[in-house]
Amino acid sequence: MKFVKSILLGALLLSSASVAWSQQFIPMLSYRVGAYAAGGSGFYGGVIDYMNLVNMNGGINGVKLVWEECETEYNASRGVECYERLKSKNGGATIVEPLSTGIAYGILDRVGADKIPMTTLGYGRSDAANGKVFPYVFPLLTTYWNQAAAMVSYLGEKSGGMDKLKGKKIVHLYHDSAYGKEPLPVLEAEAAKYGFELIKIPVAPPGNEQQSQWLQIRQAKPDYVIMWTFGVMSAVGLKTAQRNGFPREKILGVWWAGSEEDTEPAGDAAKGYTTMTFNTPGDYPVLEEIRSKVYGAGKGNLSDKERIGNVFHMRGVTAGILMVEGLRNAQARFGKGKVMTGEQMRWGLENLNVDASRQKALGAFDMFPPVKTSCDDHEGSGAVKVQQWDGSKWVALSKTWITGDKVLVRRLLEESSAAYAKEKGITPACLK
Repeated sequence: MKFVKSILLGALLLSSASVAWSQQFIPMLSYRVGAYAAGGSGFYGGVIDYMNLVNMNGGINGVKLVWEECETEYNASRGVECYERLKSKNGGATIVEPLSTGIAYGILDRVGADKIPMTTLGYGRSDAANGKVFPYVFPLLTTYWNQAAAMVSYLGEKSGGMDKLKGKKIVHLYHDSAYGKEPLPVLEAEAAKYGFELIKIPVAPPGNEQQSQWLQIRQAKPDYVIMWTFGVMSAVGLKTAQRNGFPREKILGVWWAGSEEDTEPAGDAAKGYTTMTFNTPGDYPVLEEIRSKVYGAGKGNLSDKERIGNVFHMRGVTAGILMVEGLRNAQARFGKGKVMTGEQMRWGLENLNVDASRQKALGAFDMFPPVKTSCDDHEGSGAVKVQQWDGSKWVALSKTWITGDKVLVRRLLEESSAAYAKEKGITPACLK
């Protein structure tokens, strides 16, 4: 009898272990309070909605996704604390996505030492696209440097040709942080190449008051203003520009200043405003499936269903898709139905190929640019679109994905990553 009980107990323990190891843990360094709450709640709402959808569809070859949130308030030191608190839970973190350049810089060296890949979709350290130097960092889709290069190309086209930029004035109005300063190497190089004057005007976060900055802009009489803002700073910038008589048609926003949460509070001051984007505005089958299946079952993460498919939510869904595709890719090599380690996930992300065909299968065709990564290229694309706010919704102005001067960006990337490698004593190499 004791022998039978022992067998039953052993079977029960084995079953419990099996259930535990069928769960893939993903920590969420989210922010849902403070000046940047709208962006954080929309983005992480999209990530969690997609993960819930994957779980409801059977997981990744039977492996379910689990997560735990830690509130960072978009604060770098809090982000580091959250990372340290969560990284070893539930068998260990698989991947981390902090949605903050400051936090990304704060844990940059830690993720390499811990062998936990970090994605930075459309933000963070741009030279981390060099996987030989930053094997555990993935600035997927496109970086700030490629966005800045595309911005200059778009403004050149708007001026009648790149040669027409000579002698023009372009203001870089920016969030005074690592985030706002990140594109400066490209903008400075482009200014030297094309002969335009780059005027840098910082705004202290959160940016509720910008009258002095826009007075500077009015006095400088620039041809264009690049508005590299975030959170409440964006709507305040648009309204202050209107009060100072600066035409919104001459303002080009960073993609983090290009959401409904930026334009709706600005009212009429936003109509006709353009920004860069790495998502195509619109509705997609994957979003409809989230509405019907996830929210239909009462498992949606957003309190307001009207936000489904908004810019930040769509970016979160995109992040979720790429995380899951990385896991699916890793399982194809290291074992279907198995929980992947951070090292295995790194390989999965470094060998992504989410092309048009795969996007169609996922119900996300053209929602984001095709992504194909490698050791040399942890970005996987670098393509962008330009979108415009028509007063009620975002509309894509560019029908195809566009890029700026990628040769210039790659040169700067190689130089910067080589300097980092030298400073840290890293011998650049591809991991296997």
